[in-house]
Amino acid sequence: MGEPDWLTGQLLIAMPSMQDPRFVQSVIFVCAHTAEGAMGVMLNRPVKAPGFAALLAQLGVEPVPPKREIRVGSGGPVEDSRGFVLHSPDWVTEGSMAVDGDYVLTANLEVLQALAEGGGPSQARLLLGYAGWDEGQLDEEIRQNSWLSVPADEALVYDTAYLTKWQRALAKLRIDPGMLSHEAGRA
Repeated sequence: MGEPDWLTGQLLIAMPSMQDPRFVQSVIFVCAHTAEGAMGVMLNRPVKAPGFAALLAQLGVEPVPPKREIRVGSGGPVEDSRGFVLHSPDWVTEGSMAVDGDYVLTANLEVLQALAEGGGPSQARLLLGYAGWDEGQLDEEIRQNSWLSVPADEALVYDTAYLTKWQRALAKLRIDPGMLSHEAGRA
């Protein structure tokens, strides 16, 4: 599978055989993949509440209502009360983590303040929580045919067509979900 960070900046697509109900038909943007483990955020799980304005009010970030609205999604089951903004690289602050040349992850109030004021990065997703894997765990799950990977693109990362994101991610690989087996195996 190459170097330990080969999945950084890629999308993980859950196989139909995914047994963990938290990840069934999920699409995950991998923010970091190292020898110590991996971290990513789910892109196709919207959150009905709290909305962006309600979240800003809870955090004391002004103005409420915000001058700019962004959708809030579930980034994963780990630390689901912690917010992460996955965004374009045209705006960064101290503590922002460049994933690659196209995506940045920021987890502080400064990015929320900038967005509320109508500024900040041109493209952004606010995600609550994240998906995490211990050392070698994600690599093993890939060997067990739990995940496929594909390069990320702006449409899959930033659009809000959540119900079709899994199918569209598979389509990037020219895979029809109906043709995938629910059984894993090795040739």
